[in-house]
Amino acid sequence: MIDIHSHLVYGVDDGSKNIKDTITMLEEAEWAGFTDIIFTPHYMEGVYEVPCEEIKNRISNIEDRTNKVSLNIYQGNEIYISNEMMSLINTKKAMSLNNSRYVLFELPMRDRPMNLDQVIYDLLQAGKTPVMAHPERYTYVQENPNMLLDYIDQGVLFQANYGSIMGKYGGEIKNTVKKLLKHDMIHFLGSDNHRTNSIYREIPKIMPVLEEWIGERRVEQLTVDNPIHILKDEEFEIDEPEEIKKKSWMFWK
Repeated sequence: MIDIHSHLVYGVDDGSKNIKDTITMLEEAEWAGFTDIIFTPHYMEGVYEVPCEEIKNRISNIEDRTNKVSLNIYQGNEIYISNEMMSLINTKKAMSLNNSRYVLFELPMRDRPMNLDQVIYDLLQAGKTPVMAHPERYTYVQENPNMLLDYIDQGVLFQANYGSIMGKYGGEIKNTVKKLLKHDMIHFLGSDNHRTNSIYREIPKIMPVLEEWIGERRVEQLTVDNPIHILKDEEFEIDEPEEIKKKSWMFWK
């Protein structure tokens, strides 16, 4: 499996605090069945602004200390939405996933940003593919999950968190991610892991739930087939999403 969203770089955001924790999390990830991980520390203007070169140096230090782990490690960022996103990437303050066309970005949890459409347009015009992190966690998506359909039509892809499936963030988010998964509005899964003894340890419990919801073949697409195109910087075809009928929403509770 390939993890495209993680916070394992030590001392740069609210994720790993030190290199010992990073190595422990890598061991946990390998135990859970991951073969490749993209490190995606937060880049948020005015809050987390560690430049790409410093991240690269820390990853090199991590790799020098991980002789017991055979995982492949790649670099990227989870970029908080900004009108300057392309400038951040071009000046190497922040990075797309493995320096590819795929840009992982996140939104505020409660208020839909006014500049969302413009930022997506700018990324697409620059030849990038926007990948929105954990849409199921945003209250405005919970209220109207069909809002993702128009963005998918434009070329936006969506990454859900394993933790949402296990109910880590609450029942409403679990219900929302189930809807999105069963209606083909999710294209990748990610751990969004910040701590030791956390999501990676729960993967064996999560996978049977996922397979029950969407089937083994679809799980393989979200965890291996689609993510590998990010690592190779390739385009790929997605399944046609299905609108969620409002009259059926009550049955998801």
